[in-house]
Amino acid sequence: MKLVISSFCVLVLVSYAVAYDPLDPNGNITIKWDVMSWTPDGYVATVTIHNFQMFRHIMNPGWTLGWTWAKKEVIWSVTGAQTTEQGDCSKFKGNIPHCCKKIPTVVDLLPGVPYNQQFSNCCKGGVVAAWGQDPAEAISAFQVSVGQAGTSNRTVKLPKNFTLLAPGPGYTCGPAKVVPSTNFLTPDRRRKTQALMTWNVTCTYSQFLARKNPSCCVSLSSFYNETITPCPHCACGCQNKKNCVKSESKILSMVGVHTPKKDNEPLMQCTHHMCPIRVHWHVKTNYKDYWRVKIAVTNFNYRMNYSLWSLAIQHPNLNNVTQVFSFNYKPLVPYASINDTGMFYGMKYFNDLLMEAGPKGNIQSEVLLQKNKDTFTFKQGWAFPHKVYFNGDECMLPPPDTYPFLPNSAPARLVTFKALILSLFLLLAVW
Repeated sequence: MKLVISSFCVLVLVSYAVAYDPLDPNGNITIKWDVMSWTPDGYVATVTIHNFQMFRHIMNPGWTLGWTWAKKEVIWSVTGAQTTEQGDCSKFKGNIPHCCKKIPTVVDLLPGVPYNQQFSNCCKGGVVAAWGQDPAEAISAFQVSVGQAGTSNRTVKLPKNFTLLAPGPGYTCGPAKVVPSTNFLTPDRRRKTQALMTWNVTCTYSQFLARKNPSCCVSLSSFYNETITPCPHCACGCQNKKNCVKSESKILSMVGVHTPKKDNEPLMQCTHHMCPIRVHWHVKTNYKDYWRVKIAVTNFNYRMNYSLWSLAIQHPNLNNVTQVFSFNYKPLVPYASINDTGMFYGMKYFNDLLMEAGPKGNIQSEVLLQKNKDTFTFKQGWAFPHKVYFNGDECMLPPPDTYPFLPNSAPARLVTFKALILSLFLLLAVW
C-alpha cells in the first residue's frame, strides 16, 4: 500500500513539474471573461487573452481558443473574432446564430477587416507578443453575444474544458473560476464601471506537450581554441532527414515552395543537427576589464519567417551587460536575489523578422560585458550559457565535455623565451 501511494505522489509531482519554467516561474496565459450586459436569453461578454509570459509569444498563424458549453448555449454574434464552424442551426427560424456547436472554436480576425467587425485589441491574426517584450501588444480580445444561457449571476453556467492552441499544442488550461468583477475606467478617467460577472481561465505551457524533440540547438566557439563545438547530431530528431533539401537544390526555385502549410510542416535544410533554428555563441575578445560575445541565430526552415522572435539566455555575467549592439536587450529577474537571465529580441523594422532559410536567414549581434574579477574565468566552460531559449522553447546544448577549452600549454613564444634563458644559464655554467 505504501508503494502505491508513493508512486502516485511521484506521478502527481511530475505532471505539475512539466508546466513549470524556472526562467519564467509566473508565466501563463490568462483568459478573462467579463459579462458586460444581460440580454433576453443570455449575455454579452468581453473575452480577453493576456499573455503574461516574459519571452514566449504567440506567433503566426495565431491562437485558437475552444471550450465546451455547460448547457445548450449558442453564439449569436462575435465582434473581433469568428468561429471556424457554424454547426447545425436548423432548429432556428428567422435569426440564425453565428455558431450552434457544443464545442465552438474561435480564431482572431486578420488585419484590415472592416471597421464594424473590429474590437479593441483584435484583428492581429492571433499574433500576441510576450509580456516581457511588449506589454501593449500582449493582449488580444473579442466580444461575444451568448444565447440560451443564464440571465443572472446565479443562472449562468461557466464553460468547461478550455483548450488553447498557440498556434500548436503545448498549453494546458485549468477550469474557469469566478473572480472579483473587473473594473473599467471611462475614456475621461473620471468614472469607474464594473463588469456584471467575471471568470478567469489560466493556461500554462509545457515544451514536453508541444513536441517530442527540441526545436533549436546551440553551437559554441571561442578565440582561445580553434575547435568549434557543433550542435549535437540529430539534436531536433531526424524525422525530416529523408525530406530535407540541400542549399543548392533546384527545388528552392519552384513557385510556392516557401509558403507555409496548414499543419506547419517544415521544409528543412539538410544539416547534421536537423534543427529549424541554431544559436551560435562565440567568445570573441578578451579585454582588461571587459569581454565580448557574438551571438548569431540561423534559420534552417525554408517555410518559416520568425516574427517577434525572442532569445532568452542564462549566464552568470549577464548581470554586468554593458552594451548590446544590434538587438534589444532586457534583463529578466525571475528571482529577486539572482540576476543571471536576459532576453534579446529584434529591433522594430530592422531585424525583428528572422527570414526563412537561405542567405538572409541569419541575424547576429555582439554583447559587451564587464568583468567581475571575483568570479570571472574562462575555465571549465564558464564563458558559455547555462540555458538558451528561442521563442520560449529550450534549445539543446552540446555535452559539457565538448566545450572549447583553454590550452593546457603556454604560448609558443613564451616557451621559446624560457628555453633561451635556460640555454644561456647552462652555457654560463659550463664556462
